[in-house]
Amino acid sequence: MSDDRVDFASMLASRLCHDLLSPVGAFANGLELLADEKDPEMRARCIELLEQSARTSANKLKFFRLAFGSAGGFGELVPADEAKSAIQGIIGDRAITLNWMIGTDPLPKPAVKIILNLSLLLVDALVRGGRLDVGCENQAGGGIEIALHVEAERIFLDAEVERILAEGEGASPMTSRTAPAVLVQAVARQSEGTVMLARETPTSLLVGAVLKGR
Repeated sequence: MSDDRVDFASMLASRLCHDLLSPVGAFANGLELLADEKDPEMRARCIELLEQSARTSANKLKFFRLAFGSAGGFGELVPADEAKSAIQGIIGDRAITLNWMIGTDPLPKPAVKIILNLSLLLVDALVRGGRLDVGCENQAGGGIEIALHVEAERIFLDAEVERILAEGEGASPMTSRTAPAVLVQAVARQSEGTVMLARETPTSLLVGAVLKGR
């Protein structure tokens, strides 16, 4: 990834802008409607939509700050509840059940980045809803094992994303869709770790990483 840092940053920025465009655009449209609307019921509806758009935008910004940014203010460890809340924020009102199997102990930043970026990819894959299980455990020697499991009637994981997770950063071209998968591989490599993916059944998928201790 070091040879393509500019392209990589561009792809992450494209992904962030793409995901924020809809709620921010809806907020702008809602303000325009509110300025012209005189009916009290319609104005109340506009305010409700504005609140929803603002909440969605804030949730996504919080998520991207932890998933893509430096997560300033947390030091080397991030509270587990912050990671859980970020994932719940991008799930929103989708028909996805989050099964959080991580305790209250804070998590190293590399582990949080991997958990959040894998969650982003898997939430996108559950277009018809399903269940997302997120877990990790400490290993002897200070390492950490991360596992995310999804079950759904259909799992629509992008083929290039799946290839990068299974085979490595160079397995498919880097795009705004695949950038989170590239980041997962890069963070794992920096921590002398590995990423794995397994298609257990047509309705079940397991992804994760093992990071070495420092």
